[in-house]
Amino acid sequence: MSDFHHDEEFRLHTPEFNELHQKMDRRNFLTKTSLGLGALAVGSLFGNSVFGSPLKRPGSLEDDILSALPQIAPKAKRVVYLFQAGGPSQFETFDYKPKLATMLGQNLPDSVRQGQRLTGMSANQSVLPLAPSYYKFNRHGQSQTWMSELMPFTAQVVDELCIVKSLYSEAINHDPAITFLQTGNQLPGRPSIGSWISYGLGSDNQNLPTFIVLVSKNAPKDQPLYARLWGNGFLPSKFQGVQFGSGKDPVLFLNNPEGYDGADRKEMLEYLSKLNNLQNAAYADPEVDARIAQYEMAARMQTSVPEVMSTANEPKEIFEMYGPDSKDPGTYAANCLLARKLLEKDVKFVQLYHQGWDQHSNLPSGIAGQCKATDQATAALIKDLKQRGMLDDTLVIWGGEFGRTAYSQGKLTADNYGRDHHPRCFTMWMAGAGVKHGISYGETDDFSYNIVKDPVHVHDFQATLLHLMGINHELLTYQFQGRRFRLTDVEGKVVRDILS
Repeated sequence: MSDFHHDEEFRLHTPEFNELHQKMDRRNFLTKTSLGLGALAVGSLFGNSVFGSPLKRPGSLEDDILSALPQIAPKAKRVVYLFQAGGPSQFETFDYKPKLATMLGQNLPDSVRQGQRLTGMSANQSVLPLAPSYYKFNRHGQSQTWMSELMPFTAQVVDELCIVKSLYSEAINHDPAITFLQTGNQLPGRPSIGSWISYGLGSDNQNLPTFIVLVSKNAPKDQPLYARLWGNGFLPSKFQGVQFGSGKDPVLFLNNPEGYDGADRKEMLEYLSKLNNLQNAAYADPEVDARIAQYEMAARMQTSVPEVMSTANEPKEIFEMYGPDSKDPGTYAANCLLARKLLEKDVKFVQLYHQGWDQHSNLPSGIAGQCKATDQATAALIKDLKQRGMLDDTLVIWGGEFGRTAYSQGKLTADNYGRDHHPRCFTMWMAGAGVKHGISYGETDDFSYNIVKDPVHVHDFQATLLHLMGINHELLTYQFQGRRFRLTDVEGKVVRDILS
């Protein structure tokens, strides 16, 4: 059968259809059609964007509608999350600790450590020698914020930043710490932040995914990144992050295979769509909805992706602002520029991952290289969004999974040292929509080892992010294995002191 002129014959004479037809009794028919008409009625009142997915069934239809509607006036329409994987040292970036300069080589006081857990990499050291930063700090901007000399470009936009110095986590090793920050749980299997936002708010651009991931190709691979960090977990698969690469095919398996002409491909997909719809009519499985939506999205992306990936029309001054690497696809700088283009297309959540911040040894040279690779493009993204009038409704986030220790891991010299993992206090910053500009929030002690004012737990950060997007973190839930789950588990509070 080469076309659908005999569509009726196809449906009535297949065993699959006859079996499905028997399952569609009167009760199922009335239930499905009544819910469908009700959903259409609500959709006509609020617009298609009300529904984060065509069909979500964590509970009743009323639950779905309430979870999809913004519960708070949103400050941010979109998010770009610049994730610095490996745990950037707060001592060489944003948390200035001059007292350490007078205590070089002294053992970390027991009164500071307070018996806190150490990793196996430094637990057996006979001493924990204090290591002041090798780099100088200076005040910048009208806010007179202390910043390291390693970030001269970010220093130029410091008055746009809300620097939170009092983040903390329970996870002391990389994989559980990154998984916790990105999914709300240290164990794999939960949906990522971007997936939750995609599920709750839907899309503002039907030709591109709601959640797009970019990974720097040239960063040191000291710690692995797993696709589950941007996965959908137990949510329908249409909410997973889509990774864009830098090669010939930015999205794998998007283009037609070699040897397939358009007509053959179209015919095959039409038959596949028919089969999916038959299965969906019988079982109402959300994964079938997701599968259909993904095929439809892939067809639209075949034209939209080449356009958004091209930087041919970017003026010279834009490349100069982002730095020379911005012309090399897949670098951090090029990904920052691409992120701006995706945000312009109303992609709701863009996540960049840049590895290489895990400096257990040779930290002074290692972190200098990391800052050189990221500083200019990070600042350029903020400037670029601001000059286009987009910073007011775009939330920019920068940070890693935990901080580093005040003491040196391994041998300490005057110009070389390393730092171990430290989850009990670390620094992140936000800029743009809904957050105060030019402030520092939270304080750590003289050793940046303990928080002394305004602690912010990982779940608090997640709750605040969702709040800025117009979502009450306690109401955005999904029923799985008999329980309603949410990003913040059973914790989290919005950090209202940093909201504008």
